Amino acid sequence: MIEVNNTSILITGGAGFIGSNLCEYFLSKGYKVTCLDNFSTGHRHNLKLSFENPNFRLIEGDIRNLSDCQNAVNGVDYVLHEAALGSVPRSIKDPITTNDVNVSGFLNMLVASRDAKVKRFVYAASSSTYGDSVGLPKVEDVIGKPLSPYAITKYVNELYADIFSRTYGLETIGLRYFNVFGRKQDPNGAYAAVIPKFVAQLMQLESPKINGDGNYSRDFTYIDNVIQMNELAMTTKNPDAVNTVYNTAFGDRNTLNNLVNYLKEFLSVYDERISNVAIEYGPNREGDIPHSLASIDKAKALLGYDPQFSMQQGLKEAIDWYWNNMK
Repeated sequence: MIEVNNTSILITGGAGFIGSNLCEYFLSKGYKVTCLDNFSTGHRHNLKLSFENPNFRLIEGDIRNLSDCQNAVNGVDYVLHEAALGSVPRSIKDPITTNDVNVSGFLNMLVASRDAKVKRFVYAASSSTYGDSVGLPKVEDVIGKPLSPYAITKYVNELYADIFSRTYGLETIGLRYFNVFGRKQDPNGAYAAVIPKFVAQLMQLESPKINGDGNYSRDFTYIDNVIQMNELAMTTKNPDAVNTVYNTAFGDRNTLNNLVNYLKEFLSVYDERISNVAIEYGPNREGDIPHSLASIDKAKALLGYDPQFSMQQGLKEAIDWYWNNMK
């Protein structure tokens, strides 16, 4: 077992949606937590509770600067690397910046972690790596060609992590996130994730617009399942469980039409008018994969992963948070 009180974790991108949830969770467990963030997409208000904890430290810096990475990993036992520029559309519009952050920044963090003799480097990979692979469910060792610059960068992360494990002995674990949602996810901006964006629109009695006919499907994954996977990946003592990648999901899929219907149903508990809001449809989004469903057998077998929240259960939790924090 890890000696929690003497263990220090660096969470890059710790002011973002997933990162800030990880900061709060590990602080609540008694770990010392350092957050590295440049606040390009993260928010200080996400760290409100973390700032109240004496075991929390914020470093404002950029993973594109090697010196910032070296400063952040100093004295750190484990790295949870969440910092990245997400969004397929953003990567199509600006592939250079996406590559600089997601590839060059990732390499900087690997080099800094290697040199600091970090015990393990757990990083956010992506289901976009499956690309044009049509088989369902998605199994870790069967991928297709990437469909966006973003997907390329996340696959390159896996290749670099594998090389650093083989060449330098740095323990790495990649977590291929599948459509993560939950508290603190930003509903604003051009590249907002679909769930908080739809929730915000429905709360304002505005019609959400679905890309395509709504029959594309996703393995929507609640944030608490992701937190569990990060903890298991960081703490596992199973030698067969490291230097590999895992799907991080619930293992079920829902269409976008199903998603919106659930959102309307759960939100109408707070405002019954929401049940009558119409849904709009637009063209399919470039670079989107039609269907996504994860096999989580590998994570169950090697890490003991046991996700507790289905999409519906997670939506109820998330909507309660949004209703009380977004109005």
